Amino acid sequence: MFQEIIAYLILGIAVVYLFKKFFLKKKKKDKNCGGDDCGCH
Repeated sequence: MFQEIIAYLILGIAVVYLFKKFFLKKKKKDKNCGGDDCGCH
């Protein structure tokens, strides 16, 4: 039971981390064109 709770907690943290990483990066790219990997300049 305790191991399941830890496993789901780690899974939840990983999902939230990936969600924030991809979606916030995408949002920032669209807003700010001055990023290093944008290719606008």
